[in-house]
Amino acid sequence: MITVRVSTLTDYPRWLELAREVEPLFGPMADEPEFCTSLRAAIIEGQAFCASGGEGGAFHGGIVISGQANEILWLAVARQSRGRGTGAALMLEALGRLDHARPVTVTTFAPAVEAGGPARRLYESLGFRDSSPAGLNPAGIPTVIMTAFPPLESDLKRKGRCLSSLKK
Repeated sequence: MITVRVSTLTDYPRWLELAREVEPLFGPMADEPEFCTSLRAAIIEGQAFCASGGEGGAFHGGIVISGQANEILWLAVARQSRGRGTGAALMLEALGRLDHARPVTVTTFAPAVEAGGPARRLYESLGFRDSSPAGLNPAGIPTVIMTAFPPLESDLKRKGRCLSSLKK
């Protein structure tokens, strides 16, 4: 069974493995000192969550938030765990920890980026809409800022019930 939990520093090497896996879409991260420092800080501050469990305690994905900015800073799901609700579980955990009375933002792939389709559909299913262009990411891929506006709480409760029914 996959569970979403607060990450600890013992997860850090697995975060770097996941970062390496998604670098073709996100740009260089795992060997970048600024990314590594920020990731370690997010883990220490309790702002990083991971989906783990199942066979061998696999690391299925991770999400980093900023409570202060009310923002999803980073979300990635391991290749072998995509299409199984892992991203949705991570998002619901993260959104449950952000302020539902304020807009929540995430920077993601622009609509024309085919590889970003699954992420965009996930965000849209949770009420996010394109709000402004965000330029090219470090991999040279066009991005946008998506925003979910209040009220989020009733939508999250409904989505959470739907997700929990899928796990049974």
